[in-house]
Amino acid sequence: MQKVYLDYAAATPVLPEVIDVMLPFVGDHFHNPSALYSSAIEVHEAIEKARSDIAHWLGGRKEEVVFTSGATEANNLVIKGVLDAFPGSKVLISTIEHESVLNPAREYNCETVAVTSDGRIDLKDLERKIDNNTVLVSILYANNEIGTIQDLRAISALLQKKLQARQKSGNKLPLVLHTDAAQAPSYLDLHVHALGVDLMTLNSGKIYGPKGVGCLYVKRGLVLKPLLQGGGQERGFRSSTENVSGIIGFAAALQVVQESREAEVARLEKLRDDLIARFQNIGGEVNGSTRHRLANNVHVTFPGQDNERLLFALDQKGIMVAAGSACSASKDEPSHVLKAIGLNDQQAQASLRITLGRFTTQEELDSLVRTLHELLKLPTIKS
Repeated sequence: MQKVYLDYAAATPVLPEVIDVMLPFVGDHFHNPSALYSSAIEVHEAIEKARSDIAHWLGGRKEEVVFTSGATEANNLVIKGVLDAFPGSKVLISTIEHESVLNPAREYNCETVAVTSDGRIDLKDLERKIDNNTVLVSILYANNEIGTIQDLRAISALLQKKLQARQKSGNKLPLVLHTDAAQAPSYLDLHVHALGVDLMTLNSGKIYGPKGVGCLYVKRGLVLKPLLQGGGQERGFRSSTENVSGIIGFAAALQVVQESREAEVARLEKLRDDLIARFQNIGGEVNGSTRHRLANNVHVTFPGQDNERLLFALDQKGIMVAAGSACSASKDEPSHVLKAIGLNDQQAQASLRITLGRFTTQEELDSLVRTLHELLKLPTIKS
């Protein structure tokens, strides 16, 4: 049975060209980059080259790139690092954030910002909730379930207006904007200054690089308490011997997806829009934004169905999709993202997430539609 993989938001395969650049650092170049002999210095220089390459795609400085074990660690470093540096201060997050932002934020003075029915931040609600004690706002660049893309420039402009008014009153607290951009690099521009963000999370495992590595962009001068204490690697933000092969592969993967971004977005948007239309023809109700949506994301509700039944039935046919975020798939409760955009429990539990990728073909999507049509027991396929 031929397998059809349509869960690229959960994980991506590592590209062959990425594996090629990683292999020397799994084998001969195994040395600890903190050692002082020449072989170790060469490994250290390779890490710094990777750091510079990533900084290039972010439009930042290489010293602003902090390597982590992935997006979860980076997000925890943001929440805990900023709020521990300013005890008693407040964080604002959207109602559709990833659990790696939601859960640590709940340990502090946290308030949530509403989203519209298509998953976009309610800017008026955000403006109302920024008070003189708010130091951090954390907003996903693109949602991992419904694919909605946020207007970070507008959010940043609002924060700057609030900060300027606050400074005039003598309040010296910062007002920092963080974005979890784990789903964004294959499809969106990452230039931090254009977006107006102070902190940005990236994850190698979502962009055809190795798992277990990511980074946090930290704007120069920003105060952040480290999570890990130790040897002082990563400018003291993240002590631990570096994952050298992972870092090298991460940088290579980011270059691949950014260089091919425009062509890949055009290809996937065509496949995505055709799939959405076909789902609507068989009774599917699409969730998320129509205009502001990741090129690879289709999130659909089939009223009256059970998404777990559909997911397992599709798996039996060799087709892999998701019922929601892979990180919360084990929870026996409806998605907080779908509830935030107004779906009830029954609708949420009748929804599937299909995410396309570099190896998705029209033939695979044809197979998905035919199989769903059979599972839904529909009489005819509408073209």
